[in-house]
Formats: sequence, C-alpha cells, structure tokens
Amino acid sequence: MNQTGETAAVLFCFPHLQGSCPRTLRLYVTRVAMYAFMLTTILMTVCGNLLVIISVSHFKQLHSPTNFIILSLAVVDCCLGCFVMPFSMVRSIEGCWYLGKHFCKVHSSLDMMFCTTSILHLCLVSIDRYWAICHPLQYRTAVPISKVIMCIGIIWLFAFVFGFGVVFSEVNKVGLEALILMSSCVGSCALFFNKEWGIIASLVAFFIPGVVMTCLYIKIFHVARKHVRVISNRVATVSFHELKNQASEQRERKAAKTLAIVMGVFLLCWLPFFITTVIDPFINFMTPVGIFDALVWFGYFNSTFNPIIYAFFYPHFQKAFKVILTNFFCNVNTV
Repeated sequence: MNQTGETAAVLFCFPHLQGSCPRTLRLYVTRVAMYAFMLTTILMTVCGNLLVIISVSHFKQLHSPTNFIILSLAVVDCCLGCFVMPFSMVRSIEGCWYLGKHFCKVHSSLDMMFCTTSILHLCLVSIDRYWAICHPLQYRTAVPISKVIMCIGIIWLFAFVFGFGVVFSEVNKVGLEALILMSSCVGSCALFFNKEWGIIASLVAFFIPGVVMTCLYIKIFHVARKHVRVISNRVATVSFHELKNQASEQRERKAAKTLAIVMGVFLLCWLPFFITTVIDPFINFMTPVGIFDALVWFGYFNSTFNPIIYAFFYPHFQKAFKVILTNFFCNVNTV
C-alpha cells in the first residue's frame, strides 16, 4: 500500500495488506499507562475471583445454596478475566484485532456468554435470598443444593447457546450488510446489532433479569425492615433461644444487603453499555468507538468489584480470605 502526503503518517494494523484498518494513534506514555491500568484490572479480576473460588471450595462452612451460586459467578468472572479481557485490552489500546475473523467471533461469543451468565447468576441469587428471608420456613425444602446446581447448569447452557447462537448465526447483522461491508477492514473486530437484536439481546441479558432482581430486593428490604421492628418490640423479653434466632435473622439481612450491593454495582457498571446498545442502531451507529470501548471496560470492572465487595462486607469470606492469604504467604516465606 503506497502512502504519500498526510496518509504517510497513518499507521496500519497490517501494513502489508490491502484494506488494512488504521491503528489508533496514542502517545507512548498513554499506551503504557493504559496497559498498566488494564493489566492491573485483569490481575485483580482473576486473583480476586480465584480467592472466592478457593474459599467456597475449601471451607465446608461456606457450602450453602447462596455460596454455590457465588462460586459459579466467580468462575464466570474469572473466565472473563482470562479469556476475554486480555484480548479486549489489545483491541482497545491498539485499535487492531490481530487474531483473525474466526477467533473474533469466538471472542465476541464468549463476551456475550459471560455477560449473560453473570446477570442471570445475580438474578438467581436474588431469588435465593427472597426465599431465605421472605419464606424462611420453606427455604430448606424449596431451595435445596441439588436444585441450585441444576439452575446453575441451565444458566450456563442457555448463555452458551444464546451467545454463540447470535454471533455465529449473524442474525444480529440482518439488514446491516451494506453498512458492515462499507466499514469493514482487515484488523477490525466489532459486534454490530441491528435494531431488533439490540433490543432483544439487551432485554434477555440485562433489563428483564434486572427488573426481576430489583422487585425481589425491594420485597426483601420491606420484609427486613418489618423484622427489625418486630425484634425491637421484643428486645426486652427475649429468651436465649430467641436471641439465637434473631442473630440468624440479622445475618440473613446482612447477607441480603451485601448481595444487593453486588447487584447495584452490576447495574451501575453495565447500564450505560446496554442503553447505548439499544440506542446506537437508531442513531445510525454514531457512538464513537472510543466511548463504546470505555463502556465495555466499565462493564468489565464489575467482575473486578465482586470479590472486593465480598471481602469488605461478608464476614465469612473475610475469614476465609485471611486464612488463604496467610497460608500462601507463610509457605512462600518458608520456601
């Protein structure tokens, strides 16, 4: 490709190929800072969620229906940090995709799959907390661990079929063929959604589960406040047995609040991205690539925040994390 005049200053992803995409021009210092920040985020995501995985797997006192859901969610977030975020990092900073069209489809499918799996896991957690706090007497029979594991399996299967089915069938591109052909170049990896599938994908992966979670948590907090009023009225005449029951109820309410914070962080992280996904096809895809990448990474940060939230707000995880980290550093020092 011969380049003269102004085009000579343009860097291309594949200079030896005709029709190569231009690379994103950034200052060296900016690129280094972006790589350092994103690599730190990826390491925090992987290591933090590995701590959750090891904690729930190793400590039997954490073997509960809720924590098995959190374990599966941590696996999702860890997989996102290992198999999606590193490649997205290079694409976001360099503005190029170096791994070919086929792996681009696999990457986009995994991205959709893990995003959908995360929100559905959080929806499942909200259902679990609803039964535990609003129907405590029926909880053990209504939410056995076997049923939770079955629901987790269904979520993983549905998200896999949804993510890979949409991307590889290319139903999301119907009606956009001319636009994609005009804007395509060698070294690009962009996931386009037409108007119909922008709405459908956002509803399935985010808005419908988000509404379900919001309604359930409103109900949970209403019941929790009612419990607090009942306990305050009985505080002068409680027996030892009642004190134990009250302590158990307080733990349940605190767990519900913690998980509500997890859900709230998820909504704050992903809401801008999904709103943009719905609106963008109706404004002829006018959203700048840089802004869209920033929204994607803002969504990825949710996977980094989850284990941090558990460490600060969930006492059982605090103790497990301390034991694991203490043993790890003691073994390193002895070596």
